[in-house]
Amino acid sequence: MQVPLYQAKAEFFRMLGHPVRIRVLELLQSGPMPVRDLLAEIDIEASNLSQQLGVLRRAGIVVSLRDGSTVSYALAGGDVADLLRAARRILTELLAGQSELLAELRQAGPESDRRADTDTDGDTDTRAGAGARAGSGGRAVERAEACGEP
Repeated sequence: MQVPLYQAKAEFFRMLGHPVRIRVLELLQSGPMPVRDLLAEIDIEASNLSQQLGVLRRAGIVVSLRDGSTVSYALAGGDVADLLRAARRILTELLAGQSELLAELRQAGPESDRRADTDTDGDTDTRAGAGARAGSGGRAVERAEACGEP
């Protein structure tokens, strides 16, 4: 029985879902690195790094290269680097949006949360009441009010 594509994708992202693995992949974007350099950059126990490199190698994401007694690792292909760059762009956009919201909240201050707003029909709603209308039940409240119901 073949695994559905969505399940294979979930397993792929689960395999990537460890901070050490992500850090290894980030470091390997600039080219092959000896294990000793990876250890120095990541600052973890050698056994832990070896375990994480094994997961990546078995998944086919990285390849090991031997030059005498030195073992280096490299990305198996450029698609992983593209994925990491895409993740960076997505996170940057998400965090930028969150920081803009945080700045707005800080600028508005606590008084604005209690201040009343006048909506389009002239009624006065508190911010909490107006915010509640924006939720999934907001459309039902607006329809009921349009029909004259409270």
